[in-house]
Amino acid sequence: MINNNIKNDSGLLVLAIRLVIGWTYFSAFWRRTILANKLDPEVAGYIGEKFNHFLPNALGIKPLIQYLVENPDILWLNMVIFTIIEGIVGLFIIFGLFTRIMSIGVFGLAMGILLGSGWIGTTCLDEWQIGVLGIATGYVLFLTGSGKYSIDNYFIKNNFSFTKKKWFAWLGSGVIPIKNHIFPKFVLIGSLAILGMTLFTNQVFHGGVWGTLHNKSVKPKLEITEGKISNDILSFDLFRTEGVDVYGSWVISVELSNQQNNTVIQYSQKDLASLTNENILNYYVAKIKPGKHSLVVPLGAKAKMIFKNQVFSNLSKGTYTLKITDISGAFWTHQITK
Repeated sequence: MINNNIKNDSGLLVLAIRLVIGWTYFSAFWRRTILANKLDPEVAGYIGEKFNHFLPNALGIKPLIQYLVENPDILWLNMVIFTIIEGIVGLFIIFGLFTRIMSIGVFGLAMGILLGSGWIGTTCLDEWQIGVLGIATGYVLFLTGSGKYSIDNYFIKNNFSFTKKKWFAWLGSGVIPIKNHIFPKFVLIGSLAILGMTLFTNQVFHGGVWGTLHNKSVKPKLEITEGKISNDILSFDLFRTEGVDVYGSWVISVELSNQQNNTVIQYSQKDLASLTNENILNYYVAKIKPGKHSLVVPLGAKAKMIFKNQVFSNLSKGTYTLKITDISGAFWTHQITK
């Protein structure tokens, strides 16, 4: 008679999921340390700058992200720790070693991705999909543990003494120690909670459940605050909150006009490309900086912009309009009272 028990080995049936999700996390470690050095703050592609991109529309963890990007040394340490954790979790999941505790790691890492960057994705809502699928996968692996092709199973099959301990069933694999009459409810409640998180974040980030669809990764958006004219100085805070994360917004004009809509002063793209560190006081790791032909504003970057000119001293009291124009033609305005 054929033994069909192996066909009911849930840990074996999720082998493909375990291998793929394991690689997605281990590959992050592999990319940042072996294929390229993405943990060096001085090198292009530093992971801390990408983390900074999450800031404008992160859900629930924005204060934490802001604290880290305002403190580069602490940010770097956290990026190193985060990368090491991803490597360990991914590798252990691939080999099926202490699967259940590692599945909690998958769940936690995916939750961080979802809340931090779930709003980013130019075409397919990339980060949101990675986040919600990671959460669901982590939960499934916690329920199943690993099966036939795993180190956990090797330990169990060879009767290692610690596999008889109750903690191993919780942290490794084997029959999960939840009573039979409770287990279906545990599965149902957990699954519905994850579905709820999926629908909630889909709606918040993208309007994907009802109403108007929106994608904050398509068009650049700049926020202008703290505008001030004092003596011969015009200053304001510039913060990019939306748009594609892989390249900046290119500002080609900064213009100040009076109540009669007459231009008082205008800085062209050539002027903006010639700005120095004295004109740009960056707050975060992602930095606003002059480019070859314009002022480059990466996603999540924020800086105090300072322009000095005798024209500002000669302005009469009143309300002025500051206008900032992107190379796409989009522009943003801010009222300043002197």
